[in-house]
Amino acid sequence: MSDTVLLILAALIVGVSKGGLSSAAAIAVPMLALFMNPVKAAAILLPVYIVTDWIGVWLYRHNFSLRNVLILTPSILLGVGIATLITPYTPEYALLIFTGAIGLWYGIKSWLGNRSGDSSPQPAHIAPGIFWGTLTGIASFITHSGAPPAQAYLLPQKLPKLEFAGTIAISFAIGNVVKIPAYFAIGQLDGLNWGLVSILAGTGILGTFFGRWLTSKLKDQTYIKVIQILLFILSILLLFRGGQELLSHF
Repeated sequence: MSDTVLLILAALIVGVSKGGLSSAAAIAVPMLALFMNPVKAAAILLPVYIVTDWIGVWLYRHNFSLRNVLILTPSILLGVGIATLITPYTPEYALLIFTGAIGLWYGIKSWLGNRSGDSSPQPAHIAPGIFWGTLTGIASFITHSGAPPAQAYLLPQKLPKLEFAGTIAISFAIGNVVKIPAYFAIGQLDGLNWGLVSILAGTGILGTFFGRWLTSKLKDQTYIKVIQILLFILSILLLFRGGQELLSHF
């Protein structure tokens, strides 16, 4: 399968995720990283994330948790700032493994919680939101894999599916826009094929509307299960990729 076909598939996945299936977007870069340089993949997909983010914001402009957006957004921006400083000095495998471990931990925790009958919604506390939001910004900046920490914070609140999707869409849209000057500063946007990027952005927009339609058709419990399954798959991919990178140093 050629790089172009893989990139189009990744752009479609990003679009579907921004339409509501939020964990799916973070699968895109790890999937591409199995076949190409992950930094190159992240740079090519950043414009796709930004375009589809704002389509998602428009789709969910009436469905979001204001309290969570106010907690997560500045925390994500803090994480992006930290990541801009530490990226030149942090091994990629360390963040991949750390981010994957968070998602795997949350998946196991959710499964054990369901088995024990623990289904009461958790409140949107500020301190955990700042912690998970900062981790989201760091992971999102370096690998576009901010879903595990963000969902570790939001899923226990058991928000209605549209409110959950809208909160993710708005928070990540603002965070991704802030990445642009930072990515320019570290040279990740140099030499992009903007013709290809335009095609990918158009594919992502189509995927966004499909994702919104799919989200509206799923029952709330089914939606949460789909998100959790996607998060679990993503976490395994991140751990696999991180393990590969770590072993390559020996």
